[in-house]
Amino acid sequence: MKRSLSEVEALRDRADDPTHSDAPEARSLGEEFWKSARVVMPSGRTSVHLRLDSDVVEWFKSRGKGHLTRMNAVLRAYVETQKHRA
Repeated sequence: MKRSLSEVEALRDRADDPTHSDAPEARSLGEEFWKSARVVMPSGRTSVHLRLDSDVVEWFKSRGKGHLTRMNAVLRAYVETQKHRA
């Protein structure tokens, strides 16, 4: 869901802030940042058939909705770590 800055600020005022705790304050980035900021669309996703250990899948599922997204995030973190090692 996309929200405007004012909508995010209203959520924050109600202590219902969806922003990651390590995200920078939008206003602290400065006017120059926003002048050159560009929207970057994420690369597409590929559907795959993948066999995983049952206990691994159950563990991710036990954490609630979005288990496939979390699995992808773990794989993404691994890939990024390996890129930095090279």
